[in-house]
Amino acid sequence: MNVESVIRKLEKYYPKSYSDEPFKVLIGTILSQRTKDENTSRACENLFSVYRTPKDLANGDVKRIEKLIKPSGFYKVKAKRIKGVSKIILEKYNSTVPNDMKKLLSLPGVGRKTANCVLVYGFGKYAIPVDVHVHRVSNRLGLVKTKSPEETLEEN
Repeated sequence: MNVESVIRKLEKYYPKSYSDEPFKVLIGTILSQRTKDENTSRACENLFSVYRTPKDLANGDVKRIEKLIKPSGFYKVKAKRIKGVSKIILEKYNSTVPNDMKKLLSLPGVGRKTANCVLVYGFGKYAIPVDVHVHRVSNRLGLVKTKSPEETLEEN
């Protein structure tokens, strides 16, 4: 079973929706790493109430960014990452988040799961973000027979 066939089946039950703000999806997904959804939501609200664009964040004060995203945990590392990613997007991509897996993976702190989240929720592309939970459920449903989330991702 490939990604497209799974998506077609799911689209019968869930309407296609995605954000018109890939930058917020990217930054929000970085903030979501290793934390609970409610902490991510609070950090995103705080951050985007002050900094709205790649330029804003690239030029932002890292200490202020840290304070705003503290609820997400690992805020010192994430603040530097977010500032760095924003600077790259501003300078290399003219403030436009790339909608290409290879370019997304070149950004610091962006792995396959984060890149897939951006592609799905930011651009409405077919992709499946795979974490340990998706991996386990996919194996239990018999969609794949893999030993790790990375292997499950490769099966797509």
